[in-house]
Amino acid sequence: MAVPGNVKDDVMSRINTNIPALRAIRMLGRNQTDLNLRLERLSSGLQINRGRDDPAGLIASERLRFEMRGLQQAIENSSRANNVIATAEGALNETSALLLDLQSLVVSSANEAGLSVAEVNANQLQIDSILSSIDRIANNTAFAGRKLLDGSQGYHLSSISTAAFSQVSVFSARMPQAGGRVVGVKVTQSAQTAGISFSGTNTTGTSTTSASTIELRGVLGSELISFGSGTTLSEIAAAVNTFTVTTGVSAVVSAVGVGTAASALLLNSTTFGSDAFVSIEPIGGNFISSANALNEVRDVGQDAGVLIDGQPTSVRGLVADVRAGGLDARLYLTPLFGQTLSSASFNITGGGAVFQITPEINPNGQIFVGLNSVRTTQLGTRAGGLLYSLRSGLANDLASKNFSRAQAIVTEAISQVASHRGRLGNIQRNEIDPAINAQSITLENVTASESLIRDADMAVEISALTRAQILVQSTQRALQIANSIPNLVLSLLG
Repeated sequence: MAVPGNVKDDVMSRINTNIPALRAIRMLGRNQTDLNLRLERLSSGLQINRGRDDPAGLIASERLRFEMRGLQQAIENSSRANNVIATAEGALNETSALLLDLQSLVVSSANEAGLSVAEVNANQLQIDSILSSIDRIANNTAFAGRKLLDGSQGYHLSSISTAAFSQVSVFSARMPQAGGRVVGVKVTQSAQTAGISFSGTNTTGTSTTSASTIELRGVLGSELISFGSGTTLSEIAAAVNTFTVTTGVSAVVSAVGVGTAASALLLNSTTFGSDAFVSIEPIGGNFISSANALNEVRDVGQDAGVLIDGQPTSVRGLVADVRAGGLDARLYLTPLFGQTLSSASFNITGGGAVFQITPEINPNGQIFVGLNSVRTTQLGTRAGGLLYSLRSGLANDLASKNFSRAQAIVTEAISQVASHRGRLGNIQRNEIDPAINAQSITLENVTASESLIRDADMAVEISALTRAQILVQSTQRALQIANSIPNLVLSLLG
């Protein structure tokens, strides 16, 4: 018999309200919800399927997913950039092979005594064909319909002073989006040729040279030159100039000073810079002065000193290279500008190829590349000659017999193409590949972090599912018992 005042026992004697059943229903609902949650996680593989599952975790997970998507796209961009550059580099490789064949034909044709006219004409025919092939490669190399080597992916330059620059090549320039850049160039040290001066002893231009022999050396080679006793400075200069093409040394006779008729012999290298030199070594006799009887007289040229946008540059003679301050360029200075301590500038107005290789869109995450034209009208230099001039009927074809000049033009073209290939290879090896590797590692770590937050632990969820299944079944049984409790009231009527 129930004890009055005991709530639990009182509940058993009431039939309008079944509190145990209500409790069982509440627990059944809770266990059923937990069972559904475990089933959802096991079917989706995620422990966060909606915001209410873990609001803070969802925020952190979405932020990591944002980073993951950016890294994935950056890796794809880098791979695409690699493919574009590899396409350009492959075409340049073929161009380089053609230029080597061109070099061979020029050298072969210089062997005039060993070739017939028909063979020379055949060589010229091959040269014309090679030049056409180089232009064809430049005009048709493309990736996804975008031309790569015809100059359309090069930088657009303006306001270039012909008095200061004979040629400007920009290989990379970091610029603001839809903006330009002004490049300032300042000569801080004058470029000089190598030079030696010998003064005459009288006003008639007659030197004190006895019968003598000298070895004259320059950047191109050396020659032995002999002079008779009393040879004038003008005659010595004429003899030296006869061998300019083989020595790289020229000579002039100049007045020693203002207001005097005395003369001097000036020997100068034909090129500027520290690579240029002039050397005279007496072999026998006295050349101009007995003071030089046993001594070599030698002088070396001087490279220009150049600042580009305030950055120091690497200079050889009149050619300045800069790879700093977001600029990679080669500037060919004119002799006038290179010998004058002055300033000049030019504008980069746009152009170039931009590759986005990081998730953040800003200049620090981009690679700027100038895919310059390799057409025959662009290879070589305007001062030394351009490659197209080797075509039939033009200034440096085989019929002109300008073999040395033709070889110098081809050599410069080979150097330019090799430099272009080297720069592209440097971008692939030292910029794109490291970016892919670093971002791949970052992507792995970010993905692992996001997985910890969002992915379901299947072992835990299966264990929880088993627990939830047992609880649901036991709660259903408890509800069944709770629903049968009011039937106990009938025992009071018995």
